[in-house]
Amino acid sequence: MRRNLITAVLYTVVTTVLFGLIYPLVVTGLAQLLFHDKANGQLLYKNGELVGSRIIGQPFSAPQYFHSRPSAAGNGYDAANSSPSNYGPTNKKLIDRVAGDVTSLQADHQSSDVPVDLVTASGSGLDPDITPAAAEFQVARVARERRLPEDAVRRLVSAHTQKRQLGFLGEPRVNVLLLNMDLDQMGSN
Repeated sequence: MRRNLITAVLYTVVTTVLFGLIYPLVVTGLAQLLFHDKANGQLLYKNGELVGSRIIGQPFSAPQYFHSRPSAAGNGYDAANSSPSNYGPTNKKLIDRVAGDVTSLQADHQSSDVPVDLVTASGSGLDPDITPAAAEFQVARVARERRLPEDAVRRLVSAHTQKRQLGFLGEPRVNVLLLNMDLDQMGSN
């Protein structure tokens, strides 16, 4: 019995050190060495200042910017609280919020249907992308606010539209932060 207990304790110590310390350090070191940008959250800088991450959404509310999906993560795009709202489709709070968002978005677009991703949060609440339809829905407002031709803004959206991975995985998408950063480069804001 005593020998089994000593073996169990030693096995626990060895596996804890191996898989709880050495393995994570090796994997982290390899990630830093081979995939430095991805291992550090794909952070984006402008003039040496951190502006965001390519893979975590952030809020944009000014009318001259493309807006992201709503976030259910904590106090808006809080990565520490990444989660959906868990409201079901019949939940009164969700229905009221979506209805209010649709009404405010249709103020500029009476004849257009509001793309669903502009009024619903993603599963993580941190989605950095919107659909091409959601970007197209916002082109007129952004162009008007920036005093730019709609065609120029539409071409920028098209340039930022990422296709399906390998031609069949996922959906076409537009990264809002990258689009807005390039929009700032165009001027007139």
